Amino acid sequence: MHTKDEVLFDHQSNVAPLGLIAMNSAAEQGKMIDNYLVKWARKGGFRTDSFLIESECPRFSSGDGKGLIKSTIRGMDLFIITDVGNYNCTYDYFGKTNAMSPDDHFQDLKRIIQAASGKAHRINVIMPILYGGRQHRRNYRESLDCAVALQELQAMGVSNIVTFDAHDPRVSNAIPLMGFDNVIPSYQVLKTMFKSIQDFHTTKEQFMVVSPDEGALNRNMFYASELGVDLGMFYKRRDYSRIVNGRNPIVAHEYLGNSVEGRDVFIADDIISSGESVLDIAYELKKRNARRIFAYATYSIFTNGLEKFDKAYADGFISGVFGTNLTYRSPALLGREWFHEVDVSKYVAYFIASINHDVSISTVIDPHEKIRVLLDKYN
Repeated sequence: MHTKDEVLFDHQSNVAPLGLIAMNSAAEQGKMIDNYLVKWARKGGFRTDSFLIESECPRFSSGDGKGLIKSTIRGMDLFIITDVGNYNCTYDYFGKTNAMSPDDHFQDLKRIIQAASGKAHRINVIMPILYGGRQHRRNYRESLDCAVALQELQAMGVSNIVTFDAHDPRVSNAIPLMGFDNVIPSYQVLKTMFKSIQDFHTTKEQFMVVSPDEGALNRNMFYASELGVDLGMFYKRRDYSRIVNGRNPIVAHEYLGNSVEGRDVFIADDIISSGESVLDIAYELKKRNARRIFAYATYSIFTNGLEKFDKAYADGFISGVFGTNLTYRSPALLGREWFHEVDVSKYVAYFIASINHDVSISTVIDPHEKIRVLLDKYN
């Protein structure tokens, strides 16, 4: 019986030769993933310096673009990783510097798939932030961007899509015959918290989990169940008589659950956009005498800046914010004392290696067992 590492290191049992394309938006993440894959391959006796395949998406002066793959990918099990949320990527257009939007990144992804020209053995897309994922359902006369995008990729010959903490994983219903994995890096989050926070204990008397809204209930329920602690929840009371910026404005956050008094509180969500909801909830929890408040979002993008969080941290309302390196983090954010980065690159590399060997990911990574060992160590 092979161990996990023996399976990942055995280059003779893979589906096809591995090729990795990191779009410009995910260059940093691609290099980190490649380092793990190269190290594992060498342990299995396969000598290579890199699995990365050079590519680019240049633009003409008119703004039109094209995809270019600079070496052969014939017969490869090709993995393309992209970060559609990376606003730090720019291009020049009529003398102006434009930040690339998710739409631009998705078009570039399709250009690279086109450039493969059907020569790859299989195409797999690693898209941590799912394109159009926040527009996951239809109310009134609205587009269904995410569903249509997934169907586009399927029509272009993509076999598997791996995403992380999708806003609503039910979007996979749009492509029921296609491989779709929605990954929650829960173990990596807890591991980083134990390493980063002093005097941190996840016992029922000292700690509890609070969901910021009904949409995030399942992911917070998972943490509460794994840790064996109480779960509370806020729900958003909205003014349905008005629409502001495309949605009904929040009037208040109402709390349901056990007392938080004297306990550390953990709030998990998929994204911190403006961050106003997280801060509103932190203020409400402090009114209820919570001890320390830690927020986690897989994607911490802070569209309205960091100043409000600086003040909340200085005033003791927020004790820390955790976010992954699955999307672009500004140097200003990385320099903040209250921000803690969760490294998920090794986890992504495990997924790539497992898919490349047609191995069930559950046999490679068991978060339940790893979390249990983590709790035994620290608690």
